[in-house]
Amino acid sequence: MGEYQTILTEVHERVGLIRLNRPRAFNALNAQLMQELTDALSAFDADPAIGAIVITGNEKVFAAGADIKEMAAATAADMLTSGYIDLFDRIRTVSKPIIAAVSGWALGGGFELAMTCDMIVASETAQFGQPEINLGIIPGAGGTQRLTRTVGKYLAMEIVLNDRRLKAEEALRFGLVNRVVPVERYLDEALALAQQLAARAPLALRIAKEAVNRALETSLTEGLAYERRVFYLLFATDDQKEGMAAFLEKRQPQWQGK
Repeated sequence: MGEYQTILTEVHERVGLIRLNRPRAFNALNAQLMQELTDALSAFDADPAIGAIVITGNEKVFAAGADIKEMAAATAADMLTSGYIDLFDRIRTVSKPIIAAVSGWALGGGFELAMTCDMIVASETAQFGQPEINLGIIPGAGGTQRLTRTVGKYLAMEIVLNDRRLKAEEALRFGLVNRVVPVERYLDEALALAQQLAARAPLALRIAKEAVNRALETSLTEGLAYERRVFYLLFATDDQKEGMAAFLEKRQPQWQGK
């Protein structure tokens, strides 16, 4: 994996960890950071030794939003041609599960980044919000869409239109995060969850992630048809034979990812 200037990468057994690392800018998501983040995600996704990925910031801030200094003088054409928002779309193409480990502020683009992940582990100090309305703009990297699909129209309206912030326990209650833990444990908890995922059958894990995502993007009829096709498809894999044999033999399966 290459050298990065705005992120740090680590490997914990079968989990790839990416730390956003612009502390003086509160981990603001500038173009360089987003490019390096998506490059690191692609590298971990292509590595057969990695089964799951965690993205985190630090205890005080996950990411406080996009880098406003980089955007303040931009024109509509600049934003359209920069490819910045397109980098968020690249995260959706990662086949392995991604967990956001969030402590402190996750605002604007930082909240949108967390919502592109498959699961969110939050510390007790985590706060989520879409404050773009204060800048005369709206969320542009999925905030109005993913948030509404998760919490419903009325709460999403208040968050997007009136800069309502959600504390960690509120986010848990509204289904935005998987769990809330003390600050000193939030990253360990996310890594432990990622290790559990990484121990699953790799092909089934990848297909299960895609099937759940399809539920948000298609009709029930189309989603059920997709689920059934990939369910049948998995019976052509060695992992299905191994998993069912291990169950019948009362032993732990040895996954091959094929």
